[in-house]
Amino acid sequence: MKPNIDPKVDCVFKAMLGSEEHKLLLTDFLNAVLAHDPGIRLQSIELLNPYNEREFETDKLSVVDVKARDEAGRVYQIEIQLVAHPGLAERMLHTWSAIYHRQIQKGQDFTALKPVIAIWLLNEPLFELPGAWHLPFVPYNLEYGLVLSGDFRIHLLQLSL
Repeated sequence: MKPNIDPKVDCVFKAMLGSEEHKLLLTDFLNAVLAHDPGIRLQSIELLNPYNEREFETDKLSVVDVKARDEAGRVYQIEIQLVAHPGLAERMLHTWSAIYHRQIQKGQDFTALKPVIAIWLLNEPLFELPGAWHLPFVPYNLEYGLVLSGDFRIHLLQLSL
């Protein structure tokens, strides 16, 4: 009898995508999610410390499920979320911004910043749109559809749709 292991359980998810022995699985997963992003095709990734350390004692510590960097320097944050609780969208922005912010130090040029791509696997949908299981977000101008920056990307994978 095979054990019934749910890949949505945090520790199982982290073992599957956040371990050195499964880096190829993580690379394939990222390539599948980012298949429609122009110019992104990962060859290799480096796993990073999942803790977004605090700069000040009053800062909020955040820990992500999986964090990695590709050969171009882009950083990936991958999260599994079982419940779509109030404030989830704000949490997504907070953890994304913490990773982006910590890339440069005082005196460094802003051009040193690399894209941060967050991927959230949601057991419960954040948006009740039939068939909208993969929702990529970027900041853009509502009137003209201009993308402000390619550095910001958040992908939602709504597993229940």
